[in-house]
Amino acid sequence: MGPGTGLSCDISLNTTLTAEQRALYQDPATIQKLLKESKTVAIYGLSTDTQKASYFVASYLKSHGYRIIPINPNATEILGEKCYPTISAIPDQIDILNIFRRASEVPPLIDEAIARKIPAVWLQLRIIHLPSAEKARAAGLTVILDKCIKMEHGRYFGGLSLAGMNTEIVSAKRAKAT
Repeated sequence: MGPGTGLSCDISLNTTLTAEQRALYQDPATIQKLLKESKTVAIYGLSTDTQKASYFVASYLKSHGYRIIPINPNATEILGEKCYPTISAIPDQIDILNIFRRASEVPPLIDEAIARKIPAVWLQLRIIHLPSAEKARAAGLTVILDKCIKMEHGRYFGGLSLAGMNTEIVSAKRAKAT
């Protein structure tokens, strides 16, 4: 049981973030609003390998109506979408910059996101760079750390609970198919 939560399976036990940091960077209401209002997700580090997590996440998001913009300097197309070598090379508006790179590679990506005025940056599971997160927040960006965008979408909008996953959501409402 999670300490003081009353939950038999507390999802937050899998993060190294403190309770205060989780409140800033993993707020459920912020995540839901971001996923509901965003249309275009640029994925930095999207792989051409269909067995990689980034490919699986992008495929899922695309199948749920999001426009995917791959960022990979070693590819020209992924999932039928034109691939860009850098964030700055993308001519279109980006709602979320989803990052699949090591934490040590995050600072210049956050600088580009700030310069481009991208509204939100999302660092995938196990990717935490607090100085960059604080810099992005100070610049007015929404920041999500150490969460999988696919899992969060599935938790709130994709019916993960129907597959037996603990989403920490109890509701009598049936999930809508998207």
